[in-house]
Amino acid sequence: MSRPLLNESNVHPHIRPRMQGFHQSVVQTVQDTVNQHGVVVIGMAQNPVCKKVRKNLVQADIPFEYLEYGSYLKKWKQRLAIKMWSGWPTFPQVFINGQLAGGNHEIEQLIKRDELAGLIEGAHNN
Repeated sequence: MSRPLLNESNVHPHIRPRMQGFHQSVVQTVQDTVNQHGVVVIGMAQNPVCKKVRKNLVQADIPFEYLEYGSYLKKWKQRLAIKMWSGWPTFPQVFINGQLAGGNHEIEQLIKRDELAGLIEGAHNN
């Protein structure tokens, strides 16, 4: 997958440490959780789509780990750091076996096509 990113040579050396450290502890927590659990949902309070994806996973009998970062008015910088790390522009962000699977729409499509459980089970058999 290729998407345009600012080349590091176009970033002044003086600001590189600030960029690299931008809420790094939040990103590390997300990375660790994604590495330790088969399904991870990253969301935020007050967002009905985050609630909907969790409800869809529960109804599909898919266990998941949930990380919540603030609401519309709080912790937006932490969510921005997660978005910058993953490249996904919205919440929720759903990871399956370490891979970003998208948000609620993508999970609904996987459930509708009976593919979600197979993706989760298939990774356990490899």
